[in-house]
Amino acid sequence: MTTDAKTKPLFYEPGASWLWVLSGPAAGASLVLIEVWSGAPVSLVVPAIFLVMVSAFIALQVKAARIHVSVELTEDALRQGTETILLREIVRVYPEAENSPKSDKPLAKWQTARTLGELSGVPRGRHAIGLRLTGGRTAQAWAKRHRHLRDALTPLIQERVEPAGSDVTDGDDDAGAEL
Repeated sequence: MTTDAKTKPLFYEPGASWLWVLSGPAAGASLVLIEVWSGAPVSLVVPAIFLVMVSAFIALQVKAARIHVSVELTEDALRQGTETILLREIVRVYPEAENSPKSDKPLAKWQTARTLGELSGVPRGRHAIGLRLTGGRTAQAWAKRHRHLRDALTPLIQERVEPAGSDVTDGDDDAGAEL
């Protein structure tokens, strides 16, 4: 058995699907169909150029999304894009926020914390999950299927942090709204 064997992910989101690259051939085929239906002579040069350009552009975007917007949770770590945080650094998973960041209502303190990964905020189409980290730090994890990530992450943190039958309160309730 090797020491670098990967553990099976408890949660995984790839960030983007390679199926989107098929829009290149679809663009080329649609141009051929337009030429056929319009009665113009069929030239394969322009559809081939569209096929290559669209496929290459979308493949570049899919590759970037698979690097920067993918999420993986194992028993030891949470990876958000290119940043990996060890689960032993996570002390608490905050409950879902009452108010959306897009609303004018007060936000929970964790909703203004740093976002995990190298992105400047929660990626579009993803939802934030508040995390309390060691050293009093707070951060936002994120995922498209955020409830599935929360359901997989919370028991891992609780079984490590909370002794059986105890109520954890650290005296600093970051889950509440800022005043």
